[in-house]
Amino acid sequence: MQTEFPFVLPRGYLDAEGNLHREGVMRLATAYDEIAPMKDPRVQTNPGYLVIILLSRVISRLGELTAVNPKVIESLFSADLAYLQDFYRQVNENGHSRASVSCPHCDAKFEVEMSGLGG
Repeated sequence: MQTEFPFVLPRGYLDAEGNLHREGVMRLATAYDEIAPMKDPRVQTNPGYLVIILLSRVISRLGELTAVNPKVIESLFSADLAYLQDFYRQVNENGHSRASVSCPHCDAKFEVEMSGLGG
C-alpha cells in the first residue's frame, strides 16, 4: 500500500535565504494526526489554524527541508496552501493521488496524476 505521495507546489516555499522549495512528499494522515491538533491552543483560539497544524504533521519533506513545521506552512503562498489542502483531501479520501477528469471538448473520461500538477 502506498503511504507517501510526491507533489510539486505551484509557486513554492521561499525560505529566509531565498531558496525556493517546490517538490515535497506528503504521507497519509493517521487518526491521531487529525485529532491531536484539536488540543493545540492556536487551533482552539482560531479553528482555521487546524489546516496549518495538520499539514505540518503530514508533509515529511519540502525541497531541501526535512522538517516542515507550522511556521513553514504559514509562510506558503495562498495558491500553495490551497493546492496542499486539495492534495491532502485527494490522497486521504481516495488513498491515491489520481483524479478522474473529463475532456471539455469530447467528454472522454480519464485519470490524471495529481502529484505532478503543481507545476
